[in-house]
Amino acid sequence: MALKQELRTWHRPLLVLTALMAATLLLSVGGLLFDDRVLRGEPLWLKPFKFSVSIGVYALTLAWLISLLGKGRKVVWWMGTISAAMLILEMIALVTQVFRVQPSHFNNAPGFDSLVFRMMGVAIVVMWLSNLVVALIVLRQRFVGAPMLWAIRFGLVLALIGMAVAFMMPQPTPEQLELLRNDVQPALIGGHSVGVPDGGPGMPITHWSTTGGDLRIPHFVGIHAMQALPLLAFFFGRRFGGRSELTRTRLIFVATFAYAGLLALTIWQALRGQPLIHPDGLTLGVFGLLVAMTAVLTTSVLRTKEKTLV
Repeated sequence: MALKQELRTWHRPLLVLTALMAATLLLSVGGLLFDDRVLRGEPLWLKPFKFSVSIGVYALTLAWLISLLGKGRKVVWWMGTISAAMLILEMIALVTQVFRVQPSHFNNAPGFDSLVFRMMGVAIVVMWLSNLVVALIVLRQRFVGAPMLWAIRFGLVLALIGMAVAFMMPQPTPEQLELLRNDVQPALIGGHSVGVPDGGPGMPITHWSTTGGDLRIPHFVGIHAMQALPLLAFFFGRRFGGRSELTRTRLIFVATFAYAGLLALTIWQALRGQPLIHPDGLTLGVFGLLVAMTAVLTTSVLRTKEKTLV
């Protein structure tokens, strides 16, 4: 009953979006089970499956966040509504192209297909701008305790960076640029893979490239900072509830440093055309340094003597 009462304060359009994503998730699972067609090297229904999960989690997180705000709540409510509308438009376009067995992203075919991709691009830019407004308002006020507040703030900033990674994907690849120089319009413009064509061998479920770089990895990592950092704040509250709020806030700063470092590392690795699961020595070295620095900072925070909460 308490949960039902609390949900009534959450952003209604985003909750509707969450429910719609649950429906498209079920549709996608059915497609994966009973439709064995393949599009650009991956199961036809894999993309709507992944988008349904990611958008559903995003919508639920933002619906919760908006319910916490005081000042600026009306503006944020409208920003959330705009985000919900843009993502519904995105999913309609994506599922429509699945039924047509046509690529939804990077499609440069004349007529309807390229129009759909351009429309999706506009929707994502509008959604990114609405999230920027939300982040600016959240940065200007206090509405929860310091550890969770900073987790939400940093999560929103890193999510904006992760979303912005998508803006690199529509850039023409070297092969596509060569075609354009010769006055040939390629069927696809842009791509998420670096150093290899899209649609090659990929990891299970995510289908992230196993032969080249993949910008979808930092895109995913960045976006879901919105969930990861607040969940860590919740965990720190449970695990270190006897420590001061200052200590738990410092732990969030350390966690943000580690998460931002991971995001930067995955962007760098992808742009170097390197698969996530086949890092070279330099990537492993930087990752090891990041882990070591995080461990040192965490130990330092936990060893600092603080007044415990009574």
